[in-house]
Amino acid sequence: MAVLLKPVITEKMTAKGDSLNQYGFIVDKVANKLQIKDAIEELYNVQVISVNTMNYSGKRKMRYSKAGIISGKTKAFKKAIVTLAEGETIDFFSNI
Repeated sequence: MAVLLKPVITEKMTAKGDSLNQYGFIVDKVANKLQIKDAIEELYNVQVISVNTMNYSGKRKMRYSKAGIISGKTKAFKKAIVTLAEGETIDFFSNI
């Protein structure tokens, strides 16, 4: 099971990384905090202090087209905010 699916790279998360040393990840829905902590420490070679998780439910979306009204739902996901030890950083853009 892949615990980490992708990092969250937005303006808000970049600012949190600079000031509070926190980074965001989209994770597997059934992963717990210990599994997330172990995966990040193994992948990025950093020391994790805390992990906060939040579950997002899918939102209903609707659009109008020639065929009529098309309605659907976005996927639900789980997000983890990881706080690293003082002096530790994660560089997502190093291998570009």
